[in-house]
Amino acid sequence: MSRFRSIDDLGELSGRQVLVRADLNVPMIDGEITDDTRLRAVAPTVQLLLDRGARVLLLSHFGRPKGRRIPELSLQPLTGPLAEILQVEVSFARGCTASEVAEAVALARTPVQLLENTRFHPGEETNDRAFALDMAALGTAFINDAFSVSHRAHASVTGLAEILPAAAGLAMEKELSALEAALTDPAHPVAAVVGGAKVSTKLGLLGNLAEKVDHLIIGGGMANTFLAAKGINVGASLCEHDLADTARDIMARADDAGCRIHLPVDVVVAKEFRANPAHRTCPADEVADDEMILDVGPASVREFIDVLEGCKTLIWNGPLGAFETPPFEAGTTALAKAAGDLTQQGKLLSVAGGGDTVAALAQAGARDAFSHVSTAGGATLEWMEGKVLPGLKALEKSGT
Repeated sequence: MSRFRSIDDLGELSGRQVLVRADLNVPMIDGEITDDTRLRAVAPTVQLLLDRGARVLLLSHFGRPKGRRIPELSLQPLTGPLAEILQVEVSFARGCTASEVAEAVALARTPVQLLENTRFHPGEETNDRAFALDMAALGTAFINDAFSVSHRAHASVTGLAEILPAAAGLAMEKELSALEAALTDPAHPVAAVVGGAKVSTKLGLLGNLAEKVDHLIIGGGMANTFLAAKGINVGASLCEHDLADTARDIMARADDAGCRIHLPVDVVVAKEFRANPAHRTCPADEVADDEMILDVGPASVREFIDVLEGCKTLIWNGPLGAFETPPFEAGTTALAKAAGDLTQQGKLLSVAGGGDTVAALAQAGARDAFSHVSTAGGATLEWMEGKVLPGLKALEKSGT
């Protein structure tokens, strides 16, 4: 975290208006929030700013209005839930720029104001400089507390950080500290579990991890592509046969880097994909032509657990099987529980995130046992791939 300014580095905040970029894009059904995790995530940063006498202006996008003002995508319904979580009065401003709401913001008597959906303006997603300047005129400092949107070069993410003195919020610091501990400067040996349906969606991730970790455990549909690349018949399984050369290249790169790749040695197969079909467990090289691989088998899980028991750091992205469809969640559940147990025993630093990972670990009852589970989705995946995230780059620049 030394690359970025923290809130402490912004100096005296009493009486100042501080713009805080949060991710308040919460799931809602019939106007009711179904998961307030993202609202709670920004609370520590807001509380710290209030304790230091600042007035807080919260910025966020909501949905995909594509530059149009869509009443159903207004952030106004979040003022009540935010006030309840923050335990302070929260007012709503019907815009997010000085030209729209400067007077209303100045007259508001509440310590926290929620500004309107940034994506109501086309300049948000195009990172328009004039739009960013108009937002920046509302505050004297900017805090990015939304790692989950930091892979996007949007005005409220990168534009503001290039204009105002900028810092990382507490949730951002926590996220970065966990990810850096797992991949930037980890305790070795390091294991990575990568699952999911397709190799094609995680080429960057696999390539980056193969050169940085000591053990790469591959499961899910993508394991079938690697098995096929080794000449093993995977029957009617989901498999990207056209990526066989790519899989062999990743295996070669891993070998050159001293990384050992672990593929399933046994698998759970069925002739139809539905809940609780007739199924069997067999060696990975004994799949019939009309069978689909839908999970890793118990021998594979035992081998994978042995790997984790010899490691100090774990990075996890993606399930090992079709975890939403019983009984094909068994492999993911067993390995997740083992990783959680090792973490709770103080033997393993475990960081997970991206895609279906959060849901899979939650279903396994292991989410809270991991050191850190990122809900950031695309940003976490891009970070694990080794990509530079625009929102972080802008903060780094601001901190110099």
